[in-house]
Amino acid sequence: MKQLVLDIRLDAPPTLDNYFAGDNAPLVAALEATAQGQGMGHLYLWGAAATGRSHLLRATCAASGGVYLRADEIGTTLPDTPGLLAVDDVHRLGDAAAIALFNAFNRAREHRQTLLLAGDQPPLALQLREDLRTRIGQCLGFEIQPLTDAARSAILSALATQRGLRIDGDVVSYLMRHGRRDMPSLLTTLDALDRASFERKRPITLPLLREMLQSGLDI
Repeated sequence: MKQLVLDIRLDAPPTLDNYFAGDNAPLVAALEATAQGQGMGHLYLWGAAATGRSHLLRATCAASGGVYLRADEIGTTLPDTPGLLAVDDVHRLGDAAAIALFNAFNRAREHRQTLLLAGDQPPLALQLREDLRTRIGQCLGFEIQPLTDAARSAILSALATQRGLRIDGDVVSYLMRHGRRDMPSLLTTLDALDRASFERKRPITLPLLREMLQSGLDI
């Protein structure tokens, strides 16, 4: 799992290497190929909140010099510069923005542009105009698979080791049972435990975590 030896911090810029791939290795490989100009055409990814849709789009744009836009940033037109154009949260497109994206599909070949889109539903379930939904359905599609609890636990333990921390296994189990299990939330908790362990000169154990919860730590 090469991601665990790279720059993984809450403030780290999104890259394809610091995305916790889990069962999404084929998706990450497709995005790497797209970033290198070796993709297979337009792509559409969908998944639930906190599965990393925005991370993946931003990371691919950063790697390729592409343009990243959220749905609420789109007016009546989209940039027609060559290369990668990423549109996030297509399920939030308004009427004018949906027309702009449909027109971008029509002009993509002429402008040598690849579209990378993300939403919260598979194409057929998107509440968009039919012609745009059809175009999105013709993209190479990937459903983002959420991490399993076993993978989250392994990642959290590995990140602690990478920081030189000793984290009790009971702490990880408690967080999996009682805390928010998306990786940003787990990283926030790990940061808080790291600071508390340093300040109090104590190992990261379940009693320390419970003290922090009583002091207002939100997990």
